[in-house]
Amino acid sequence: MASKVLILYYSRTGNTRRMAELVVEGAKEAGGEVTLKEVENAKADELLEYDAIILGSPVYYGSMAAEMKKLLDDSVEFHGRMEGKVGAAFASSANIGGGNETTILDMLNALLIHGMVVQGNSAGDHYGPVSIGAPDDRVEKQCRDLGRRTVELTDRLK
Repeated sequence: MASKVLILYYSRTGNTRRMAELVVEGAKEAGGEVTLKEVENAKADELLEYDAIILGSPVYYGSMAAEMKKLLDDSVEFHGRMEGKVGAAFASSANIGGGNETTILDMLNALLIHGMVVQGNSAGDHYGPVSIGAPDDRVEKQCRDLGRRTVELTDRLK
């Protein structure tokens, strides 16, 4: 049975949305059953329905968008019930020092507190793909790779 992957994102300019679409491509290439959703259209209880959850956000003041934070805050109700699921994250910003890594780590911290499994990347963007402005060729590759690697890890753990 294919791993079920939920990719949630928030995007104002379209850059984070484009990254999410690339992550979807990689996850589908690896055989994942993928749902792509804007975070404002998601409910916290939906997180329980998936084997893997990938979050994407633009950087706002060095952290994730308020819409993503709200979903994670709402997910506290399900603390302990996401144990063992696979998690990952990606981010976009306007500047090279814009806070991409801190934003990714904030999202990953929430997933780790839920008991989820997070895989780093020894090559490329270690915590998750980052884009400065619109995704370029490097970011496109990293996003597809994130989707593929997340499905492969989830399949191994299942």
